[in-house]
Amino acid sequence: MPATAQTSLGAPDPSDPHRSAAQQRPADLLVLREWQTMEGGFVIGVRGAKPDPTDATARTIVVWVETPDGVQLAIDNLRCTPEAPMRLTRQYGRLLIKELNPGGAITEANRLDHQIWWAACHPQQAGRDLATLAAIARELGYSRLLREQQQVLPGQPR
Repeated sequence: MPATAQTSLGAPDPSDPHRSAAQQRPADLLVLREWQTMEGGFVIGVRGAKPDPTDATARTIVVWVETPDGVQLAIDNLRCTPEAPMRLTRQYGRLLIKELNPGGAITEANRLDHQIWWAACHPQQAGRDLATLAAIARELGYSRLLREQQQVLPGQPR
């Protein structure tokens, strides 16, 4: 059975069933990661970073996760303060609180967190190689000595 085109929310696009997922991506989507498997193509990107109207150090951003089965959108919350930078996200119904160290060591375990954080908190640096941002983090007041850690809170009880 041929794959059908998906709208930006993952539903089939009746006006053009042959549009690829890439053709349906929003123009302002910043692709952070893209890879292929036997199942098909995968993409993680972000768009629409916005400051919190009640807290100048907080941001929200839309995280776009594209799979061969469609697109899922999530809203992440970020704190941009030099004292306690962090990303709050949901995964499998759990809340993940990720305390970050901007300008510090980047590993495969924290790369996506840092890419999303820079895109939301300092959009002019979005998409840059994270290894080149240590000096900029220092200029912005980040110590680069913060301890990275993650807390996982369970979803709502049944």
